[in-house]
Amino acid sequence: MFLLRLAPRRLQSQAEAAQRCGLATTTTAPPSQKATSLIAETLADMEEEAAAKAAASKSPFNPTMPPTGGAAELKAMGRTRLSLEERKRRRRALDGLGIAPFGQFLKQQGLGLERAPTDTLQLNIGLYCNQACNHCHVESSPKRTQEMMTRETADRCLDFLRRSPSIRTLDLTGGAPELNAQFRHLVTEATPLGVSIIDRCNLTVLEEPGQEDLATFLANHQVKVVASMPCYEEENVKRQRGSSVYHRSIAGLKHLNAAGYGQESSGLCLTLVYNPVGAFLPPAQPLLQAKYKEELKARFGIVFNDLICITNMPIKRFADHLYRRGELEKYMQLLVQSFNPGAVEGLMCRTHLSVGWDGKVYDCDFNQQLDMAMRKQGEGIERGLTIHDVQDANALLEMKRPILMDTHCFGCTAGEGSSCGGTIAAPVAAAVAANS
Repeated sequence: MFLLRLAPRRLQSQAEAAQRCGLATTTTAPPSQKATSLIAETLADMEEEAAAKAAASKSPFNPTMPPTGGAAELKAMGRTRLSLEERKRRRRALDGLGIAPFGQFLKQQGLGLERAPTDTLQLNIGLYCNQACNHCHVESSPKRTQEMMTRETADRCLDFLRRSPSIRTLDLTGGAPELNAQFRHLVTEATPLGVSIIDRCNLTVLEEPGQEDLATFLANHQVKVVASMPCYEEENVKRQRGSSVYHRSIAGLKHLNAAGYGQESSGLCLTLVYNPVGAFLPPAQPLLQAKYKEELKARFGIVFNDLICITNMPIKRFADHLYRRGELEKYMQLLVQSFNPGAVEGLMCRTHLSVGWDGKVYDCDFNQQLDMAMRKQGEGIERGLTIHDVQDANALLEMKRPILMDTHCFGCTAGEGSSCGGTIAAPVAAAVAANS
């Protein structure tokens, strides 16, 4: 039986967690108007936030701000050193709790983690985005203009897909993937292959100038839209994603509904994504899905097919947020304390291949953002493996490479488990009852 000697922490009930989604106020969307870009507002918000962080880090009266290692200092280190520093922080947090590294922790529970045949090819085609959400684990923003997938890399990914019959899903993410020049090329070329195509959409992109036909394009190619909507209440969306995002998201959902998405018998699937707005685990998906459907239908006449919950990973912006508030150790404790052994088999790193904008390959999207690439060995060198180094999914499986793990992996095994497809396991209590 799984036991942890940790200080008790009361987990929220499902009802309490659902209530955390927002305030009990009713909002209405503003009248429709000509599309304007969100980018200028996002850049202004980023500058304001940076100034606030800088001021807080210098204040001797801020007890929650660690004395060293502020965000500006860490970002100056560069991506690789920043990722290493994040990993050290999480490791120190677990050391304080007496918890072993994730791989060793699994062995202590009699569990293992090995790669299975790849069924999903997930492409992060660029970090450019019209938003800069504070929970974003890829740190996308309008400033990320250089990290964009080229046509050569996109075509190699398509070739890999054609050669890999085990892959049934092409998952396109970013950034705002629709703002990358390769997005429509990838969708158009992949459609005849008969795979399911997912667009991970932030919704506000549908309101960007030049994207007026986006909903129609997605519908014409039967693309499944997985759309981030952290709450049905305006105040919580504003807190996590920016002041104008809520109304633009509602407008985006209406564009998708008008194109047939979420409508019965249309065959066009619209899935919403919930991320907690704080350092707590998501509530049960069915509970929150019912509430979302009720609220969005009553307020705006919006319909959708289903909702998935994704746990916030303690990396990048969210990790920085926790660290600055002195909550990183407490959150890591919550993740470990909520470990669900039933989630291990469904972890996406077993069946997904994540490809970065530059062609490097990873076990998952979270490893990608921590620069934990699969390694190419031989000829006296070791470097990150790229999509150009692997012919197809079967060749990848034959390499028998171990899945790279670190402390952030506890985020995917907490509660009902978490993946890019939502929860992956029954709650621990239900799992115990089922196996008794």
